[in-house]
Amino acid sequence: MPRRSPGFDDKMSPQERRTAYSLAAIYMVRMLGLFMILPVFTMYGAELKGHTPFLVGLALGIYGLSQASFQILLGKLSDTIGRKPVILGALTLFILGSIVAALSHTIVGVIIGRALQGAGAMSSTILALAADLTREQHRTKIMATIGVTIGIAFTLGMVLGPVLNSLIGVTGIFWTTAVLGVVAMGIVVGVVPAPRSHLRHRDIGVETASFSKVLGNPELLRIDLGIFIMQFVLTSNFVALPVVLAHTTHVATDKSWELYLPIMVFAFLAMIPFIIIAEQKRKMRQVLLGAITVLGLANLTNIYVDRSLVAMGINLLFFFTAFSVLEATLPSLVAKIAPVSQKGTAMGAYSTSQFLGVFAGGTIGGLLKGAWGVNADFLACASLALLWLFVARKMPEPQYLSSYVLPIDAPDPAAARALQASLAAIRGVAEVAVVADEGAAYLKIDRAVVDEAELRAFARPSTEPFAAQA
Repeated sequence: MPRRSPGFDDKMSPQERRTAYSLAAIYMVRMLGLFMILPVFTMYGAELKGHTPFLVGLALGIYGLSQASFQILLGKLSDTIGRKPVILGALTLFILGSIVAALSHTIVGVIIGRALQGAGAMSSTILALAADLTREQHRTKIMATIGVTIGIAFTLGMVLGPVLNSLIGVTGIFWTTAVLGVVAMGIVVGVVPAPRSHLRHRDIGVETASFSKVLGNPELLRIDLGIFIMQFVLTSNFVALPVVLAHTTHVATDKSWELYLPIMVFAFLAMIPFIIIAEQKRKMRQVLLGAITVLGLANLTNIYVDRSLVAMGINLLFFFTAFSVLEATLPSLVAKIAPVSQKGTAMGAYSTSQFLGVFAGGTIGGLLKGAWGVNADFLACASLALLWLFVARKMPEPQYLSSYVLPIDAPDPAAARALQASLAAIRGVAEVAVVADEGAAYLKIDRAVVDEAELRAFARPSTEPFAAQA
């Protein structure tokens, strides 16, 4: 019979709550600084010395290339020298890039600044630090808390960017971004607990040996292509949309927040029932294909709509609703499809594809706009959405499984094998990987079937996560 663990605690400790909220705050202030630029940069870039549409698009998207290039590297470095030094170093680069962009009067200078901003790639390190400071049973909740900040930062950025532009200009937004970076450094130093050790976490970290398997998985590649196209479409749209709103719809850049605010709120509310249908009603494939279709149609309609304020507002509402649905469902699909021992690596490949999409959307969007005008951007985005729809239609309905990490004791290989067999025999457990040196069992479970109390019977007694400070 398994050993019962009455100490298995379903409630987060004060330290874990502090970890969740402080790391979420760091993530949010950094992403806010990046998102505030989106709705206002195209018009600003057109005033910089040496600008071309291509270079303006490159400046918008270049941070994605440097982010994709450095995020896994810095995550690996944090395993060696520690999480906080890497996060502080990344924030230093982010602040330096913001200052360079703020001081630059040429498009090339801003491109350099934006590249430095992206080189401060700390997302994977923040997630690893969260895993170091939290117990396995609370990790999913804490990752979700951090993940929610992306949506909040995006919505705030769409509103605050135009407001700040009217008060202090884009140069002032870059200075504000630098200040936000300093605030984030203060949170790292003064609020975030310091872990005593840095462990590998297969549900978070990238395993180099697993890359070939992840890149050879056609279902994961479909999702990687999808997030690439989604971010391409978003960034390319923001090469074209500010021009359309200002010159055709006659919405001044400084006033565009009045359009974006209600649209973002309604898009968020409209997204919720679709997520419920996808997850609880188990209609993920249908919701995904529908959202891709709407994303493509919204871009196609941008070409032919009369571009009145009402018409553009309705079209943008459809666009951002579809985008929000896809942004919420794609990471969930990665977690459902990736083998349990390769989830962290799969998420690393997904994130890299995401940032490469940002880069390609900015650069190619700028190139198309310069050569053939804004309609070329919208047509390219609609065509890519059609390609995504063609690829995604072959996706089978995913298994509706949840990731679950169980703290375990397995002192030797024989005990690990026995524990894995026992966990695999529990009804509702689809996959198990026991990793003795991490003191964890990684599972995929069907929450509608599994009895979590039966799983927890195999857990080691609950302990506080290791930290050097309370």
